[in-house]
Amino acid sequence: MQYLKKATRSAESGQTDVRAAVMAMLDEIGRDGDAAAIRFARDLDKWQGDILVSPEARVAAAAQVPDQLKDDIRFAHRNIRTFAEAQRATITDCTVEILPGLMAGQKQIPVTSAGCYVPGGRYSHIASAIMTVTTAKVAGVPHIAACSPPRPGIGIPPAILFAMDLCGADVILNMGGVQGVAAMANGLFGLPKADILVGPGNQYVAEAKRILYGQVGIDMFAGPTDCMVIADATADPVLVAADLVGQAEHGYNSPVWLVTTDAGLAQRVMEAVPVLIAALPALNAASAGAAWADYAEVMLCDDAEDMARVADAYAPEHLHVQAADPDWWLTRLRSYGSLFLGEETTVAYGDKCSGPNHVLPTSGAGRYTGGLSVHKFMKTVTWQRATRAASRPLALATARISRMEGMEAHARSADVRLAKFFPGEGFDLGAVDTET
Repeated sequence: MQYLKKATRSAESGQTDVRAAVMAMLDEIGRDGDAAAIRFARDLDKWQGDILVSPEARVAAAAQVPDQLKDDIRFAHRNIRTFAEAQRATITDCTVEILPGLMAGQKQIPVTSAGCYVPGGRYSHIASAIMTVTTAKVAGVPHIAACSPPRPGIGIPPAILFAMDLCGADVILNMGGVQGVAAMANGLFGLPKADILVGPGNQYVAEAKRILYGQVGIDMFAGPTDCMVIADATADPVLVAADLVGQAEHGYNSPVWLVTTDAGLAQRVMEAVPVLIAALPALNAASAGAAWADYAEVMLCDDAEDMARVADAYAPEHLHVQAADPDWWLTRLRSYGSLFLGEETTVAYGDKCSGPNHVLPTSGAGRYTGGLSVHKFMKTVTWQRATRAASRPLALATARISRMEGMEAHARSADVRLAKFFPGEGFDLGAVDTET
């Protein structure tokens, strides 16, 4: 592999050390509860209004959203719900007779309460509200809270609020950042404590989730968004360039990578990207330009297998194949958050409305985990039941293994069943005076 463009910084190098600040905020909120969360909302969000969004405020927000945008949000909601429902249908209870008289099984139980964080800083992340709340609803979570940073004098942008309400959020908080995450985790403002926190956010939100993990579940540890495009000589360089710029727009430290077997295509893409960035509005251009300058890479490979090896090594959050034989790529590729096949689709479709979830593993985590799905909101738990006849071989094996391990009490809990169910066998606890 040859680098035609090499990143000068990694996604991690762009992060500042925020752990101490986040820990201090979480400690203060844990100590002072609602009052501390409100203080941070006043100081950081510049929000002076109600924390809990009322039913009347939801209705008022919906009235401010243009009808076409409402229809688009409903369209996205239907697609995302349909995909989540298909996922849910694959998760089933089961029962198996392991040996005669020994029955075991698994049950799928949704968590009791979920907290969905919806970013709302530089961009209004309508799609994140749909992705998180809808998926929790389809999973069967009984209580769903959602929060997002309010804008001074406005609150949560109406389109985000409309999406949260449409998708089934039971409670909505005008609160962002660490304080919003902590409010849901700690059960502030009358909420049940969240069993799991999900949704993307800035580095402060990500660090808060990291610290709270264990007290609550989380969807994943997330870093800056990243994207890789695999392209061969059949790819359209303008489309490839547009797709790279589209993902670089997320932030100054959002890596984008091009892997190709065609040096001419690589050159045309590298020439087109700065032109496309320059044509963006100033704030978007600043983010995309910084990401392209410092974090982007262009790699030239010998063949498709080499490109696949590079992709698996990087394990990108988004992996877009614009190359011949998409079925081969679908079978071959192993490490990614979400895969996009062919020029007829694009990562932006997945980010907004096509169906599969856009909350995905970043920073190489696609090597060992997938993205947000109904599975994240559900617990696969097991159960077992045995007849007395089935208990005999289980007790014999358990007692022998336990004594080999030196765990005599384990062995005796098996032996006592032998003695009760099959007199004359096992260890008779009748010989132990349990009354003293």
